[in-house]
Amino acid sequence: MDKPAALSALQALSQDTRLDVFRLLMQAGPEGLAAGEIAARCAVRQNTMSAHLSILSQAGLIRAAREGRSVRYRAEIEGIRGLLAFLMEDCCGGNPAQCQSLIDEISLEC
Repeated sequence: MDKPAALSALQALSQDTRLDVFRLLMQAGPEGLAAGEIAARCAVRQNTMSAHLSILSQAGLIRAAREGRSVRYRAEIEGIRGLLAFLMEDCCGGNPAQCQSLIDEISLEC
């Protein structure tokens, strides 16, 4: 991940509702959630939620898939891994081996 992409992801997550949505989708796992269910669980109007979902999607943190008349959203695991890798790129005084256990933990499959 490059710096502009990292800034976009961090900006997307810096808003209260979007952070809640991202965490909710992480909890939902690979099945994800329908847009209406996300809005209901977060107690946000659907049109407002649509804007939040769009920002998270543009930042590469979630992805959408149309299922009939509904849209299902899932957390984009590679997007968050890319962000974490960017943030940890120069960790431990340029010696990432010291952070290897954390890097290994981040790399685990869900």
